[in-house]
Amino acid sequence: MSESRDRRGHSQSRDTGEHHDDRDDDRDHAPHDHDHSRHGHAHSHATTDFGAAFAIGAALNTAFVIIEAGYGIFGHSVALLADAGHNLGDVLGLLVAWAASILAKRAPTARYTYGLRGSSILAALFNAVFLLVTVGAISWEAVQRFWRPEPVAGGTVMIVAAIGIAINGVTAWLFASGRDADINLRGAFLHMAADAVVAAGVVVAGFIILITGWLWLDPLASLAINAVIVWGTWGLLRETVKMSMAAVPSDIDPAKVRAFLQSQPGVAAIHDLHIWPMSTSEIALTCHLVMPEGHPGDDFLHLVCDGLITKFEIGHATLQIEVEPETHCALASDEVV
Repeated sequence: MSESRDRRGHSQSRDTGEHHDDRDDDRDHAPHDHDHSRHGHAHSHATTDFGAAFAIGAALNTAFVIIEAGYGIFGHSVALLADAGHNLGDVLGLLVAWAASILAKRAPTARYTYGLRGSSILAALFNAVFLLVTVGAISWEAVQRFWRPEPVAGGTVMIVAAIGIAINGVTAWLFASGRDADINLRGAFLHMAADAVVAAGVVVAGFIILITGWLWLDPLASLAINAVIVWGTWGLLRETVKMSMAAVPSDIDPAKVRAFLQSQPGVAAIHDLHIWPMSTSEIALTCHLVMPEGHPGDDFLHLVCDGLITKFEIGHATLQIEVEPETHCALASDEVV
């Protein structure tokens, strides 16, 4: 079996047509580096410039959690405690996302061949689970308050929640400039912006309590806040569980990817198609292409990979060429992994 290596340092087997394109090597494959950043896959690079944003956002929200929890206890407001618990989740979320963005830049090793890119998926999963546990604890306390109402300092609730609007608004602004380039930064921006809206709801509840004395409105507002959190978190939990199970990302139609690969010139059939997230912002693909006319050369492989980036934002593709259709591939069946 003869093996040749092209000028980019990629190897391909002349007999099997197996080709491995190391698309992580930015220096050797400049066109991929261009597409990588253009289509929003440069997560590890984008977050480098947002280290200060993570630090400032975490510090502001930590200070606010302490203030809000303290006034929630002294003001007998479970609505403030509920929002403090939510903001504590935000702090942990920012810290975990920050740590994951740093780990995602770690170089691959012999053991972790994709590096630690998957840490961003684990971070998102942790955030979702933590928020739901916090919601459960606060909801239980709120339900108890319907039968054991306590005086609520409506004015204090309004002032503290108003501070929350400002802090969450500033934190959202810190991530606003990166929300279009990185899905994780976009998530941080939307989360903080939503928190500002929730804090506005607490202000309204405090005002109504102040003028009416309806103490039951405080636990009701707490449950309403928790419902918003669950509504926003459930989708995150569901998506991160799918990602941790290497499911095809929800914004990619595998049937369209299959059709795209099968439509390439010289491709008679395809099999062993796998699409999975390497991280929350990078997608990988492997596939066997049956091409009876012979190996089409590296230019074909580069064009197909560029098409996968352009059409589906799949930035890490490995394609294996099989020339002899009569030769049975052990992975030809879709039921075989």
